[in-house]
Amino acid sequence: MVIQLARMALRASAEQPQLEAFVISPYPEPCYAVSMESNPLIAGLDVGTTNVKALIAEPNGHVLATASVPTPTNHPQPGWAHYEPEDIWSSACQALRQATSKVPEPDRIAGIAVASIGETAFPVNQAGQTTFPGIAWYDTRARTQCDWLVEHIGAERIYATCRMSIQPIYGLCKMLWLRDNEPRAFSDAVCWLNTADYVAFRLSGEKATDPSLASRALLFDVDRFAWARSLLEDCGLSPELLAPLHRSGTAIGTVLPDVAEATGIPSSAQVSTGGHDHVVGALGVGVTEPGTVLNSLGTAEALFLPILSPLNRPEMAQKGYSVGGHVAWDRFYAIGGLYSSGGSVNWVKSLLGDLNHRTLLESASNVEPGSLGVLFLPHLRIANPPFGDAPSRGAFVGLSGDVDKGILYRAVLEGIAMEAKLCLGGLLDYAELENPDRIIAIGGSTRNDLLMQIKASVYDRAITVSSVEEGTALGAALLGGLGAGVYSDLEDISTTVERRTRTIESDPGLVSRYAELFETYAQVYPSLKELNSQIDANR
Repeated sequence: MVIQLARMALRASAEQPQLEAFVISPYPEPCYAVSMESNPLIAGLDVGTTNVKALIAEPNGHVLATASVPTPTNHPQPGWAHYEPEDIWSSACQALRQATSKVPEPDRIAGIAVASIGETAFPVNQAGQTTFPGIAWYDTRARTQCDWLVEHIGAERIYATCRMSIQPIYGLCKMLWLRDNEPRAFSDAVCWLNTADYVAFRLSGEKATDPSLASRALLFDVDRFAWARSLLEDCGLSPELLAPLHRSGTAIGTVLPDVAEATGIPSSAQVSTGGHDHVVGALGVGVTEPGTVLNSLGTAEALFLPILSPLNRPEMAQKGYSVGGHVAWDRFYAIGGLYSSGGSVNWVKSLLGDLNHRTLLESASNVEPGSLGVLFLPHLRIANPPFGDAPSRGAFVGLSGDVDKGILYRAVLEGIAMEAKLCLGGLLDYAELENPDRIIAIGGSTRNDLLMQIKASVYDRAITVSSVEEGTALGAALLGGLGAGVYSDLEDISTTVERRTRTIESDPGLVSRYAELFETYAQVYPSLKELNSQIDANR
């Protein structure tokens, strides 16, 4: 079988950004062909909140090697968090080196792409060096800049352009914060690169981004599928700060020789545009058509639904839902989720003395559903959709002297599941979809069998779990293969990749109990809303 190697995308410098709308063509224009007898491999990176994961696979999706290295995070003060660029790059190199060392012939790797967290970007100067750390996606320091945007630009205009509400976590707000608080670092920057794009830049020396990551900047014109240049200018910012915009899976360059030596990825490998982690994960497990919900479970949790055209319902944006460009060409998505899902589990684990998860799971499994009346509100960062309330805080409600570690742990799992059900209901309403065909789950938290059983029973429907735990890294590898010509198009990916799954059925004995509990849980946030607003005002 002969496959086509996609033509490398036109390389654009930071001085000459491609800012206008681009037309998505159904097939990349070929440059030359290679024989399938070469047995190409594909590689993907997933830069997450907690870990950087690398994966190497065959074109059929069979995973040959994985590796995971912690994502170092700095917390200079409460509510603030950032990533040092060299820490991110070092973790990426380590993960790739560990993965390639497990593969007999890493020189067969034909392409690589990177997925990452969505709202963290690195300002880069003319020499390609960063001028400031990447502000963590969940960092809310830019609230003042949100207020400025509401007053001077208008929430209505932002939504009409970007299909998003104004939240402090988004890229534009962080740009304005840096301009207002770190003017030297801001003025020295010539380009802002989202995390995946920054790692791809270090791999290849080329600057580029894709629609899925651009969608998280509060600067992407969803209808035009292009950067919202006038919006940036009206904020007093230069459009030249925006990276050239290409469709996901577009080859932008090859691996630099010194990087090849450090990572084990050959210098012949094509580096392609990747995307936002949850969106790339959707490609990894085949969630590209309307009707199927992706439940991506990591430190944060996404509930993700492919759509054919951008929705226009401003009231849903105020509840925290948003729309963006899918990595699947000609597709969009609607998304909501939990900002602290697996993060809540890790948080309570640390509070309970860092007992291992197995010990806590065994204890929690012996607790009756309902956790002795203890309810947990997983708002450890900001409120999740359908609430969209930045001052909201997490809470345990219903504590008593009889509560032990197992009860607290189970209450957290139940709270995550209840909150996800609330979020999913709003998402389906947003997309005017009464009943999805399937819910497919990916991510590290799918290893938590008790959580998955609780979620299936709370949802009152089966959950399909991908057998590939690192679905996002696999999705990145598929985009790397697309840019390298291992696949001719998205349909080729769909027919070539073999996907294995398992099914978590709801427990009939738990469904009615959790339905009753859900009615009580739904009252927790409204009951605490005013109190949390007062607490926030007195911080």
